[in-house]
Amino acid sequence: MNYAIIAAGEGSRLVQEGVQRPKPLVDLDGRPMIGRLIDIFMEHNPESLSVIVNEQMTEVADYLRSRTYPVGFNLTVKSTPSSMHSFYEVSRGFKDGKFCLTTVDTIFRSDDFGRYIEAFEQSDADGYMAVTPFIDDEKPLYVDTDAEMRVTAFLDTPPATGARYVSGGIYGLTAPAALDVLRRCIEQGQSRMRNYQRALVAAGLDIRAHSIGKIMDVDHAGDIIKAREFINNPTQP
Repeated sequence: MNYAIIAAGEGSRLVQEGVQRPKPLVDLDGRPMIGRLIDIFMEHNPESLSVIVNEQMTEVADYLRSRTYPVGFNLTVKSTPSSMHSFYEVSRGFKDGKFCLTTVDTIFRSDDFGRYIEAFEQSDADGYMAVTPFIDDEKPLYVDTDAEMRVTAFLDTPPATGARYVSGGIYGLTAPAALDVLRRCIEQGQSRMRNYQRALVAAGLDIRAHSIGKIMDVDHAGDIIKAREFINNPTQP
């Protein structure tokens, strides 16, 4: 599997709340957040790793350069206006085939992720989105599916059938089809990842959802405490 991480955000909310370290370097379990994410990826059939960081967070770039990697590693240092633009920049070096992309503050357990990656590798779908029944986001993206877990819509409000899942911020996709949609979104002036996901469905791609249990985001200082408890207590639901 080819992996990619978007770590180009400013983390301004954490700074405003007194967290001085750049978000990717916040310690969650004795490791920086981004280091933990990389370690998980390297446990699950890695072929390559690509990361984008912004130009201001030189500590993050230095940390990434200090590591050794068992696979090819590509680092992009560029400040971008949105996560979708970061995705576009980091995707420039992608080859055809399957890849998995996440934002750096997406928190999940390795075992759950491993089952998701195995299912994605065995699937012939164009996209395999990790979803979660755990809804704790300020602006969740609801995922509506049919009986076969084919995504029928990405919604800002709960679907009429009820809110079973929200997007987990883990995107399993296949190039070139998924990247063709990304380029069209950029050309059209789109900037939000949720609009990109909607464009995948509108383009007629076969996008499936896969629930991997609890997924968290770290947006606020209080989320750091919650993430540490989640990671370090394997019995916590």
